[in-house]
Amino acid sequence: MTPELSALAATVLIHVVTVIWSQRALEADIGRDGNVGTRENLDERLSERCNRLRRALANHTENIGPFIIAVLLVTLTDSASSFTAICAWTYVAARALYVPAYAFAWVPWRSVIYVIGLLATLLMIGASFF
Repeated sequence: MTPELSALAATVLIHVVTVIWSQRALEADIGRDGNVGTRENLDERLSERCNRLRRALANHTENIGPFIIAVLLVTLTDSASSFTAICAWTYVAARALYVPAYAFAWVPWRSVIYVIGLLATLLMIGASFF
């Protein structure tokens, strides 16, 4: 497996951990019955941490797509290199740090971490052209 594909697999693990962490926070706030219910009108019942985790999960879900595309482009165009491997693992590290940065309100580091991950993805896409 290429380093880029390994990084993609690691990103899936980060996603699963983020889902579990978010769901545990949700259940802590509204209980098991609320968690298995419709979950309508939750915002006023959720803690700040739970809301942050839900937004971090949404952000992670939004950002996984471009990374998947970057890995596919690098792989299918045979553009993989040590540079793209470093970019891929930089993205993984950024996403692994982003979730707790969002959950614990690490300002301004959350934004800095996000930009690092985004740049790593964009650099991989750029590398696929060469």
